[in-house]
Amino acid sequence: MKNDIYNVIIRPLVTEKGTHQSERLNAYAFHVNPDANKAQIKQAIEKIYNVKVREVRTANRKGKSRRVGYRYGTTSHWKKAVVVLQSDFRIDLF
Repeated sequence: MKNDIYNVIIRPLVTEKGTHQSERLNAYAFHVNPDANKAQIKQAIEKIYNVKVREVRTANRKGKSRRVGYRYGTTSHWKKAVVVLQSDFRIDLF
């Protein structure tokens, strides 16, 4: 993977759970490149959003099986990162 910070973060995940975590725990969820490691994710978030990251948690998510007509297939596998910020920083995703 190229070491470009804009190829590490694909998009923020805006869900009810993510909104709750951002308000209560100062934690934000992102869909990230599956080849990215925690250090690259931390560096990309700090540069893009101009914040200080305290912790990064990652999870590889398996694609779901789907039916299209009479055939079966799966959606893509993807990687999720939950980024916890220092207490005096916030990301405004809305």
